[in-house]
Amino acid sequence: MSLSPRFYDLLMKGSFFFVGGLAGSMYATHHHHDNLKILKQDLNILHPPTREFGHAEEKVEVSKDLAVRDVLKYGNPGPIADALARKAYVAAYDRRLRHSAWTAEHLTAASIARPPTTDTSGPVDRGKSKFIEDEDLPIPFRARLADYFKSGYDRGHMVPAADAKSSQEAMDETFLLSNIAPQVGDGFNRHYWAYLEDWCRRLTGNFADVYVFTVPLYLPRLGTDWEMACVIGSPPNVSVVLASKPSSPLTPDVLELSAGAFVLPNAAIPDTAPMESFVMPIEAVEHAAGIQLFSKAVKAAAKPICATTKCELIIRKFDDAQKKPNLRRAVSGLV
Repeated sequence: MSLSPRFYDLLMKGSFFFVGGLAGSMYATHHHHDNLKILKQDLNILHPPTREFGHAEEKVEVSKDLAVRDVLKYGNPGPIADALARKAYVAAYDRRLRHSAWTAEHLTAASIARPPTTDTSGPVDRGKSKFIEDEDLPIPFRARLADYFKSGYDRGHMVPAADAKSSQEAMDETFLLSNIAPQVGDGFNRHYWAYLEDWCRRLTGNFADVYVFTVPLYLPRLGTDWEMACVIGSPPNVSVVLASKPSSPLTPDVLELSAGAFVLPNAAIPDTAPMESFVMPIEAVEHAAGIQLFSKAVKAAAKPICATTKCELIIRKFDDAQKKPNLRRAVSGLV
């Protein structure tokens, strides 16, 4: 499947998300390799392998002397990251970009299970959930439904509705526009990205606790004159996963950690694209996004997640709503 000129132009300018997938023809597969190469080059700009960027534990104390208080006497312009605590996730909302800077979830086998139906509450139903503005945010900084009208992009969930089955309220909260980012629909939001979300949920079968961070990633690009240009547009998706389980039945309090970061271009991705082709260093993601996901100790202790579990997607094709899905696997090494 070839990319439309608009999407291809945005992609060439460095627009990506952390997590994704591939679906399409040999033409799309060829451009997948080109786009992935560009993405890795962009991350190297931000995180050269041989360069030290300092230590996360170094804290810069904000001066509280009279001069500072005098300058900010009539107001502090920010920027402000709105902390959003929901039933199934937490997030930090970016008022400038009109979507969350990141979302975080804690998945367990119990948390993603559909609760039993009672006489007073019907079953949790995605069909009852509607996309709505987030009224917890100031009106001038909210994302609006009109922002996506005829935009050419899907309203892509950062925290998927399928991760929030504990109650109807929890599922409804995933449809708040603060949890939505612009995503290419065919081949990404409706396909490879959805396969990756499913893979994260299936990790709960092998790990006691799974922590998933989703980060829309805006990457700078080096211009021909060596000036840094900031990318504005639909970002790539990044999914960072940290999973833990007891190291053995005899030592339940000693945890074995596994972690991985997957950076996916916000574009149609072939179903056959191996997950491991999207693996990026967590440190590179942290530096590009301007956040610290895990401490140095956690990152040092964690094993690569693709070494401790299968980085393999299950492809679901729904050609007809009345038919059962046709399942097949996208195995690393097919491309």
